Amino acid sequence: MLKQNKALIKRFLYVSLLVLSACTSQEEFEKKPVSVTHEPETKPIQLAQAEPAIVETDLWQYISNRHTLSAPNQKKLFWHIDWFKKNPDYLTRVTKRAKPYLHLVKQEVEKAGLPIEIALLPIVESAYYPFSYSHGTASGLWQFIPSTGKLYGLKEDWWYDGRRDVLASTKAAVKYLKNLNKLFKGDHLLAIAAYNSGPGRVQKAILKNKRLGKKTDFWHLDLPAETRGYVPRLLAVAELIKHPQRYGQTITPVDNKPQLQALILDSQFDLATIAQWADISLDDVYTLNPGLKRWATPSNPPYTILLPIDQAKIFEENLNNQPKNARVSWLRHKVASGESLSSLAYKFKTTLSQIKSINNMSDNLIKVGEYLIVPLAQRTDNDYALSENEREKRRLSAKKTGVKIIHTVVKGDSLWQISKQYNTKISRIVKWNHLTHDQPLSIGKKLVMWQAKPAKNKDLSKITSVGIDINRKVIYRVKSGDNLSTIAKKFNVRVNDLKTWNQLDIKNPLKIGQKLKITVNVVNSKMK
Repeated sequence: MLKQNKALIKRFLYVSLLVLSACTSQEEFEKKPVSVTHEPETKPIQLAQAEPAIVETDLWQYISNRHTLSAPNQKKLFWHIDWFKKNPDYLTRVTKRAKPYLHLVKQEVEKAGLPIEIALLPIVESAYYPFSYSHGTASGLWQFIPSTGKLYGLKEDWWYDGRRDVLASTKAAVKYLKNLNKLFKGDHLLAIAAYNSGPGRVQKAILKNKRLGKKTDFWHLDLPAETRGYVPRLLAVAELIKHPQRYGQTITPVDNKPQLQALILDSQFDLATIAQWADISLDDVYTLNPGLKRWATPSNPPYTILLPIDQAKIFEENLNNQPKNARVSWLRHKVASGESLSSLAYKFKTTLSQIKSINNMSDNLIKVGEYLIVPLAQRTDNDYALSENEREKRRLSAKKTGVKIIHTVVKGDSLWQISKQYNTKISRIVKWNHLTHDQPLSIGKKLVMWQAKPAKNKDLSKITSVGIDINRKVIYRVKSGDNLSTIAKKFNVRVNDLKTWNQLDIKNPLKIGQKLKITVNVVNSKMK
């Protein structure tokens, strides 16, 4: 009986093991199809994650995919969107112009933790034109006024204007906007409004609404008309770039990768040398570095220059293989009679302080016959076509409606006096000549004035008496008995003009036979 029981137990255990193994096999079989079906399902997920990377090779798309700012409704943006629809070429030109700078701007905006739409703000401010200058004396991509620029470390001197410097001004702008955002407790639209009209004005509008029990968001504030349109215009631009086809816009694609490389220069460079060593044009050097005002980088290094990435490598190779004295050309100049440090600085397009520094001078005294080392531009003025002086020449010769009047600033002149003399507004003189309200006028500076065309039968002598540019230049040789006063009277010009035209020093008397350049009014002069 015991044996039978043992046999039964063995059979039971054997059958149980078979059943268990069958169950295990069935479970394993049931699991296998699950793992197989998950494999093909994971592939579309991987493709879906990779898809934005393909789309976002265009930087505009990258920015559009990260928009965070919005208006309460599309009605707030209607007028601005409608304007762009009526002017479809505008955004096409602007987005093309933004190409060299956009990635740099985007990078600085993201680094600061600001909304990505801030990278579009230069479209509203300056149309991404680096040499932009407004009637309010704001300058550069970000349209900094002198006082705010100075507050945020944007330096300006004879060689350089930091407000136009793409990298420096972008860093300053995002820092300013970050501070404004903190001031308005994270309300980005209020910060952007304050960037346009100033934080004080926005704060005043907020306090007013609080007193009246009204809402204090941007859309309910009583702000200047320009600021009320400023924020919606930015949001409209963001909408247009996100959906260009919907609004009939053409957006020029921009590669979503760095375009420029910043290099730190430890000495002064002629821009012609930089162009040659980087294998780019002089115009390209100015366009990428619009803060440069003259023919060379600043005389007080270091200076950070932007170059296209591939060209930066070529420049560095040449930099390592060229002698340091090849960066700027120098001239050994023998001081002639009648010359002064100021006249030499003007002649060689440099600064008095640089000449003094190079020659270890403690004062401004120079002697006839002594030698001075002065920097010398490699090329002619026309080659440095985007320098401040050359751009000003084009402004002076620009054609506009009406009659152009050239006014040369003399001692005692002010904007108020000049505006009264020509019966125009100070704001117009400022706009025509890119002036700063609080900056004194320099003697000898030429100002452009525009007035309505005179009647055809108007007496020519009366027309020229108000300064219309009907002039010609003459060379006059100083005669025995001449002095500045008698010459000025003879040609019906001012003594100060004679000094300016010829860089004369009042301490040095005129010499018989000395040549003077004189701009003569062909009607009013008493020249015989």
